[in-house]
Amino acid sequence: MPGTDRALMAHFLRRAGFGATFQELDRYCQMGYEAAVEEVLHPENQPAIEEDVLERYYIDWKESRNIEGALTETIYRMNAHAGPRPLQEKIALFWHGVFATGLAKVLHEKTLLNQIDMFRENGLGNFRELLLLLAKDPAMIFWLDNNFNHKDAPNENWGRELLELFSMGVGMDGRENYTEEDVKEAARAFTGWTIDDDNVSSFPFGKLPWRFRYLPEDHDDGTKTFMGETGNFNGEDIIDIVVKQPATARFISRHLYNFFVADEPQVPAWQHTAPGNPELVKMLEDEYFRSNYNIRSMLLVLFNSAYFKSEDARFAKVKSPAEVVVGTLHLLGDFKFPKRGIFETALGCRYMGQDLLNPPSVEGWHTGEEWIDSGSLVERVNFVADQVGNINQPGVRAMVDALLDRTAELDPESIIDGCLELMGHVRLHEKNRAHLADQVRGLLGQRSGLVSGSPEERKSAEVTVLHTMKMIGSSREYQFA
Repeated sequence: MPGTDRALMAHFLRRAGFGATFQELDRYCQMGYEAAVEEVLHPENQPAIEEDVLERYYIDWKESRNIEGALTETIYRMNAHAGPRPLQEKIALFWHGVFATGLAKVLHEKTLLNQIDMFRENGLGNFRELLLLLAKDPAMIFWLDNNFNHKDAPNENWGRELLELFSMGVGMDGRENYTEEDVKEAARAFTGWTIDDDNVSSFPFGKLPWRFRYLPEDHDDGTKTFMGETGNFNGEDIIDIVVKQPATARFISRHLYNFFVADEPQVPAWQHTAPGNPELVKMLEDEYFRSNYNIRSMLLVLFNSAYFKSEDARFAKVKSPAEVVVGTLHLLGDFKFPKRGIFETALGCRYMGQDLLNPPSVEGWHTGEEWIDSGSLVERVNFVADQVGNINQPGVRAMVDALLDRTAELDPESIIDGCLELMGHVRLHEKNRAHLADQVRGLLGQRSGLVSGSPEERKSAEVTVLHTMKMIGSSREYQFA
């Protein structure tokens, strides 16, 4: 494919996954953009990691009996699937942010990881079915107190957040999308939806996963009026009404746009601010209804849209800490098999401001530029520089060899172009590129370029390429996807 199409493919794989190695780009470019989109949208057709590897070698990870095991398994799965099933992990991360549920309150790692698995398996499917699974998810029930939502003493937490943060949003175009009475009636409809096994001791064999349980004797079966409709509604009826609202189509479409296309204002501002690209959001809304609420179909429209493929959409998003960590590990080919050190590496997300499995509130994480402050930027730069500067990483070795084997001599501009391409078609601003060129010329000293004929020359050339890659990984532009 032409270079511009290769850059487009790199853009697509940054958004639909965690970036791609140059070998993966070769494969996807051979099949073409539309075929690549189809493949990525169907992760179930690609090989998954071998579960018995975790069961045999890392039982504490597999059972997720503590936060170390839970976080380790989360990052391991993201990284291991970043090549064959990138969108499966990316959509799970997306819903983990939208349907934010945290260990700070749940305190049950296995149950929360079961929720993440539910996102992996159902996150690209029907939104109505996903909301129903969420309403029955033990971690969510505990997180939003629906286990305390009783017929004679309703608790509104789940009913409120279902409407405010999980489906319709507070308002649209300056209008309120629901009333306080709608919240109360929704809460009544979900009475009796609770959990089982939450009081079972965790000793001596670890924690048992909680289970959904419906208690008909605790359900309010009276008549309810919700969103202008009246009936003997239960929780499923409420979800049926919610998913057919235009506000739900807009809210979910805007979430997809914010996560996969370009950074938007934070969610509380959406009631009073229009989307950055109203035309694309409207296309997603239309597809939401046309496809009967199918997320995969909406993403197909999104990834094939003219705006998504345009230059304006590229590098228009600040990478989340998970994207920085997993994207870098994937580029380097590290931790493709369980080994020591992955938990310490996974903590990089926390240090950068994204404590996976433990979002700061039910609103999730604030994204975009709010990912970056002076402290988190230092953590980002140090993490990438440390990883990229290690020639023993298989991905680093492959990139260095691929560049040095291209031609007998590489001038400074060719070194920079090659490193930018191999690291995912990173695009530097003109001023930063000029500064990088000065640094590369300084590394070359009196030499006009890199040659790698003798072992000594090869070693020297490798050092120069490594320093160049570290500087690119430390750049402002590398923080964008």
